[in-house]
Amino acid sequence: MSAQKSAGIQLLLDAEREATKIVQKAREYRTKRVREARDEAKKEIEAYKAQKEAEFKKFEAEHTQGNQAAQEEANREAEERIREIKEAGNKNREQVIKDLLHAVFTPTPEAMAAH
Repeated sequence: MSAQKSAGIQLLLDAEREATKIVQKAREYRTKRVREARDEAKKEIEAYKAQKEAEFKKFEAEHTQGNQAAQEEANREAEERIREIKEAGNKNREQVIKDLLHAVFTPTPEAMAAH
């Protein structure tokens, strides 16, 4: 009976070793699969990020061009208005200076009485 018990114990030890090997392989497989899933997720994230950056750059380029055109138009209009004001100032300059000098140097009785 002792031999039978010894054989039974040996069988249980062998089964335990085999179970340990199976569990170890399962853990290694799980670790490998987790690593693969993480790498796959990183690749998907990078691809998504690249796609969204490309979309943003396209959007930005489309809207920046519109803003640049509007800015250039506003600059042209401002330059034209400044030119018109300068021309008007130059055109009437002599008369404005004469009127100012006349008003300053010609005393009027009403203006003196007000002070």
